[in-house]
Amino acid sequence: MSRAITPHRRHIGLDPAPVGNRNRWSVFADAVTVVLALLWLFPLVMAVAMAFRPQRDPISVGSIFYGSELTLANFERAWNTAPWEWHFITSVLVVVGVLTVQLITITLAGYAFARMVFPGRNVLLFVILLQLMIPTGVLIVQNVQIMRDIGAFNTQWALMMPYWGSAFGVLLMRQTFREIPRDLEEAARIDGANVLQVIRHVYVPLSIPTYTAFSLVTISARWNELLWPLVVTRNPEEARPLTVGLNQLYSATEAGAQWGSLMSGTLMVIVPLVVLFIIFQRRFIESFASSGIR
Repeated sequence: MSRAITPHRRHIGLDPAPVGNRNRWSVFADAVTVVLALLWLFPLVMAVAMAFRPQRDPISVGSIFYGSELTLANFERAWNTAPWEWHFITSVLVVVGVLTVQLITITLAGYAFARMVFPGRNVLLFVILLQLMIPTGVLIVQNVQIMRDIGAFNTQWALMMPYWGSAFGVLLMRQTFREIPRDLEEAARIDGANVLQVIRHVYVPLSIPTYTAFSLVTISARWNELLWPLVVTRNPEEARPLTVGLNQLYSATEAGAQWGSLMSGTLMVIVPLVVLFIIFQRRFIESFASSGIR
C-alpha cells in the first residue's frame, strides 16, 4: 500500500516549482502594471496641481503641487473666458443626438449581418469594416462640402450627422447577436413576433452590457472631438462644444496660454467622463469580455 502511494507523493512534490514560477511572473506583471498606471496618472496629477496653483507663483515657490496657497482663481478665470454654459449644453446635445441614432443604426445593422441572409452580405460587411482603417481626418473636406450643400454648415446638426453610423458598433453588435441562441428567436416567431419585436424583446435585453460599453466609447469620443467641430462651426460660440471653448484658453492673453486656467478648463471638461466611467466601469469591462472582441 505504501509503495503505491509513494510515486503519487513524489509527483505532488514536483508541483510547487511551476506554481512558484507563475507567482513570480504574476508579481512582476503586477509591478509593471502599477508602474504604467502611475505613468498614465502623472499628467492628470500635474494638471490638478497646476489648476489649484496661483498663476503668479513660479515653480520655485512652495511645493511642486501647490504654490504659496491653494486657489480657485484659475477656475474663475477659465470660466469667464468662454460661454461654458452654452458649450456644455451643445456638447450634451451632440453626444445624446449621436448616441441615440447610433444605437438604432448599429442594432438594425448588427441584426442584419448576424441573422439575415441576403446577396452580397459579406462584401457589404467588408466595406463597412473598411471604414475602421480610414482616418476621420481624410474625410473632412468631403464632409464639409456635404454640410454646405444641405445647409447644415455652422449648426449643431453638422456636429452630429457624420457620426450617425458606426462601423465599430456594427461589428460589436453583430458579434454579440451571433452569440444569442437562435432558439429564443424561433420561440418569439412562433408566438407571432415580427422582426422588430424579436429585436426589441429578445436581442436588445440580452445585449445591455454591450450597449453600455459602446455608449461609453461613443460618449468619450464625441465629448473629446475637437477637429471636426473646429472646422464645421464658426459662430455663434453657443453652437460650439466644450473642446472648442477649451481651445480658446490657449490664446486668452497676448502673452500666450495661461497654463493654470488651461488646466482648470481641462478638468472641467474631463470630470464628467471620469465620473461616468467610474460608475459603469464594471459593465464596460464585462461587455468586451463576453462579446468576444479582443
